[in-house]
Amino acid sequence: MVQAPSETVIPPTRPTTRTWLVVLAACAGQFLVVLDVSVVNVALPSMRSDLGLSAAGLQWVVNAYAIAFAGFMLLGGRAADLFGRKRTFLVGLGLFTAASLAGGLAQQEWHLLAARAVQGLGAAVLAPATLTILTSAVPEGAARARAIGTWSAVGAGGGAAGGLVGGVLTDGLSWRWVLLINVPIGALVLAGAAVWIVESHAKDGRRLDLPGALLVTAGLATLTYGIVQTEAEGWGAAATLVPLVAGLLLLGLFVAVEARTKAPLMPLKFFRLRAVSAANAAMFVNGSAMFSMWFFMTLYAQNVLGYTPLGAGLALIPSSLSVVIGAKLAPRLMARTGARQVAITGTLVAAVGMAWQSTMGADGSYASAILGPGILMMVGAGLAATPLASLATSAGAPGDAGLLSGLINTSRTMGGALGLAVLSTIAASRTGGAVTPEALTAGYALAFRAGAAALLAGAVLMLIWLPRRKSAA
Repeated sequence: MVQAPSETVIPPTRPTTRTWLVVLAACAGQFLVVLDVSVVNVALPSMRSDLGLSAAGLQWVVNAYAIAFAGFMLLGGRAADLFGRKRTFLVGLGLFTAASLAGGLAQQEWHLLAARAVQGLGAAVLAPATLTILTSAVPEGAARARAIGTWSAVGAGGGAAGGLVGGVLTDGLSWRWVLLINVPIGALVLAGAAVWIVESHAKDGRRLDLPGALLVTAGLATLTYGIVQTEAEGWGAAATLVPLVAGLLLLGLFVAVEARTKAPLMPLKFFRLRAVSAANAAMFVNGSAMFSMWFFMTLYAQNVLGYTPLGAGLALIPSSLSVVIGAKLAPRLMARTGARQVAITGTLVAAVGMAWQSTMGADGSYASAILGPGILMMVGAGLAATPLASLATSAGAPGDAGLLSGLINTSRTMGGALGLAVLSTIAASRTGGAVTPEALTAGYALAFRAGAAALLAGAVLMLIWLPRRKSAA
């Protein structure tokens, strides 16, 4: 078993008011990170007309953030353990906030793309630190489960709120405010975190595994680049296959290096812990289906039902609230039935919602085509995310909390990126290039059916693999 290194800070046996202020700061940081994955989508047409973005430049406004975010997250997680969780949180949030300011003030295409890449880097440093700070501050047990539930709800809510926030800011002010809004919020969270968070890190004499860090960062970034290329180039193009194969080779080399180095960035022994390996696999599968839900729901509302961007965002508010409710219910249910049962139940609920969504029509009503299935999908997503994050981060030693947090975030992000690429291809294959409401609806419906099948496969995986009790790890 993994031995726990000494910590500079020993968490109290019961959470205090200061502890919950730390949780608040961590959740606020997570909200900003997830929000910026989707908030720019609504503003892309305005960015294009204002800055004269090319078609490729428009795509890279999204991709530059996604590639840097996915590529550096494991490195960010280990940095939190080695260099201090508070310090890493402040650095990541400071970098993210400064890049948001630069992007909001961009005058040329390359200014905006560079700012988005730096934003993604800051998010990759910040995201693992948010969960690590939370699990380090709150004692293990019911209180930690509630804190992780809040973190999951806030993160999912950030993704859900992206379309609405982007629509309101773009229509009411300017596209620049989808980035500039991060500046006052980031400054406020920085000030609170500097006061509330107490520094902690692993004091076991380990140093950063530089070869491993370079290989895994290059491998994840290259693999993510290949995945996002599928949208423009297709799966069979050299521009897609070359980075996909190169990314997999780099990750294979990373595993080989980690198996031989004395102080690896990612000790392979973690994957012998059943809770860690199973929870990450389940998060990857669930993320592949659930991440694309907002994408296709927004497209259906606007391209088929004729909603405005702001109207589409408002239509998804009940779904956004549902994911918060699911995540907040999860800790109470975990105390009664266990994390494994709650994760499976949540996944099955989400699968039912996706199956219902796949019955939508070109003239569907709001209640049956958006409201009902959206609530089921998001309640299920909230129920499933909290126990999976709890299992994935509780099985290792305290000194590895940052790394395990980075790993579960990476699994969710990579699953989402791959799932969106695959489901978009499935939808496009059904429409065959047609843009009529009926053809688009058929493509979106097929994507939701494929997502439901993926969630059912995830539920089976959890049933077989997830430990029945935490001690089974």
